Amino acid sequence: MWVIESLTNLIQENMSMLIEGIGDTLYMTFVSSFFAYVLALPLGVALVVTREDGLYPIGFVYRFLDIVVNIGRSVPFLILLVAIQPLTTFLVGKSYGSTATIVPLVVAATPFIARLIESSLQEVDHGVVEAAQSMGASLWTIIIKVLIPEAKTSLIVGATIAVGTILGYSAMAGFVGGGGLGDIAVRYGYYRYDGEIMLITVILMVLLVQVIQAVGMKIARKTDKRVI
Repeated sequence: MWVIESLTNLIQENMSMLIEGIGDTLYMTFVSSFFAYVLALPLGVALVVTREDGLYPIGFVYRFLDIVVNIGRSVPFLILLVAIQPLTTFLVGKSYGSTATIVPLVVAATPFIARLIESSLQEVDHGVVEAAQSMGASLWTIIIKVLIPEAKTSLIVGATIAVGTILGYSAMAGFVGGGGLGDIAVRYGYYRYDGEIMLITVILMVLLVQVIQAVGMKIARKTDKRVI
C-alpha cells in the first residue's frame, strides 16, 4: 500500500507537469496522425490501384511506390528523428519540442499507414468492384464510392492501430527533447534516476493507448455491417 500512496503523492506534487505532458503527447499524436493520413491515403490507394491485379495497373509506378514505402518502414524512428533534424528545423524553426516532433512522426508514420490502408482496401470484395465497373463507374467513382466506403471498418481499425503506434513513437522523441510524457520520462526518470516518475509516465502512456484502442474499436464495431 505504501507504494500506491507514494505514487499518489508524487502525482499530486507533479500534477501540472504531468497534465502538460499528456496534453503535449496527445497534441503530437493526433496532429501527426492527421497529416500522416493526408499523405498516406493517396499513397495507399495508389498502391492498390496500380498493382498488377489493380483497377489501373502500372507496373513501374507500383514497384517504385512499393520500394519507397518499404524503405520508409525500415528506418528506425530514433535514427530518422536525428537524420531529418535539418528538415525539421527548416519547417518549424527548431528541432526540439512537441511541434518539431510532429515532422519526424509524420515521416515515420506515413509509409506504415499507407500499408495499413493498402491492406484494408485489398479486403474489399472484388464482386462489389466488378459490379461497379459493369455499371460504367469511373476509376475515381469506384475509389471514392466503393473501395473506401466498403473498407471503412477495416480502415478505422487500422487508424486505431496507427494512432497507438504514433503515440509510442512520440515517447521515443523524449531522448532528443521532443516534449510530452516521453520527455518527462527521460529528463526526470532516466537522467535523474527517479524510478517512480518513470513508472508513472509508463502507466499514463499505457492508459492513453488503452483509451484510444477502446474508442477506436467501439467505433469500428458500430460501423461493421456484419455485426447484428
